[in-house]
Amino acid sequence: MNAVVIAVVVMLLLSLLRVNVVFSLIAGALAGGIIGGLGIEGTIGAFTDGVGGGANVALSYAMLGGFAVAISSTGLPNVLVEFILKRVGTKGESRSKKLPRALIILFVLLMACFSQNLIPIHIAFIPLLIPPLLKVMNELKIDRRLIASVLTFGLVTPYMLLPVGFGQIFQGIIADNITQSGLTVSIDDIPKAMLFPSLGMLCGLLIAVFFSYRKPRTYDDAVIAGETEEVQGYSASGVIVSIIALIGALAAQLWTDSMVFGALIGIIILYIGRAMKWNEADELLTAGMRMMAFIGFVMIAAAGFASVMRETGHVEHLVEQAASLIGGNQVLGAFLMLVVGLLVTMGIGSSFSTVPIIATIFVPLALELGFSPMATVILVGTAGALGDAGSPASDSTLGPTAGLNVDGQHNHIWDTCVPTFLHYNLPVIIFGWIAALLV
Repeated sequence: MNAVVIAVVVMLLLSLLRVNVVFSLIAGALAGGIIGGLGIEGTIGAFTDGVGGGANVALSYAMLGGFAVAISSTGLPNVLVEFILKRVGTKGESRSKKLPRALIILFVLLMACFSQNLIPIHIAFIPLLIPPLLKVMNELKIDRRLIASVLTFGLVTPYMLLPVGFGQIFQGIIADNITQSGLTVSIDDIPKAMLFPSLGMLCGLLIAVFFSYRKPRTYDDAVIAGETEEVQGYSASGVIVSIIALIGALAAQLWTDSMVFGALIGIIILYIGRAMKWNEADELLTAGMRMMAFIGFVMIAAAGFASVMRETGHVEHLVEQAASLIGGNQVLGAFLMLVVGLLVTMGIGSSFSTVPIIATIFVPLALELGFSPMATVILVGTAGALGDAGSPASDSTLGPTAGLNVDGQHNHIWDTCVPTFLHYNLPVIIFGWIAALLV
């Protein structure tokens, strides 16, 4: 009985039963650690050692949350919301038409895609832009599961396909680990290979937009903290300072490779530019940190979960078990490799961390089964990317939930994780599987 499989199943089942994700991760880690032979003390020790690895990410998201709320107070998001409102139309008129709905979806999609490559701020834009748009989306009766699917697509697909921003990092990890495992590949080959699973992501997005969530869904116009009935006022100077703060935060993040210091520089610029009042700063920053606290705790728990899984040694054992079942069957081999990648990423919550774990076994196994070098890259890349959409511990699902659930009407598991899992992982497996067999 494999500890990784048991741990992931326990975590997912508890999450689906609406048990808090943090507690589900802890319970899954405990079950996996005990079955993996670590015992209770060993499991607790491994989990405790691992949670420190998630502390930096948690602090990063807390700082980004504070920065996002501080930026919101300057009026910049209201400028963008007002821009959208003018094109959506007045209540009861053009807002009932399909064009305003399409504009909202397109706007969210572009912002999500840009956050991975053009302006690599990852999920930091979500608490900045999504909450102010909720009232408009409520009026248009847009299903928030659709917006969650659109956001997750934009957070995942660009780094899979495009070799810039986070995509350069992810594709570099794939190329380096495949090369170290015995198959020399160029990073230029990765976008060609990742085109196939990316088409699977696109297929899932189109199904979500035009079929699954095209019907209207009604939400209550609940009060959102810090929001008023009308679009808040703003000053030109505040907007200018906030734009400078965003540029400064991005530059600092790229220079230091730290979201913490990037957010800090942005906040300092807001202070210096007097776009944020000193006597209101503590309340604003605390509110922002509170908004992102859930993500932080999940990332800390996920780091402990991943540490326990690694300590058991059953991740490698899972890959070896899959290899022993395959024999010389390419069809079965490709499918099992993708399923193993899905299980590992669903538990760890990070595609970037999955690739180094699976590449060492998958590369020699794929070559032994007679897969071409390109097919091998497709298998490793697709197996690594699988699970980022749909994992309760992934920031690609936690980010959308943080923005869509500010009024308590969007469930993380049933409204973000389940929809994104069904719409993206299933077609990605199919596209990656077929591509590996045909290339």
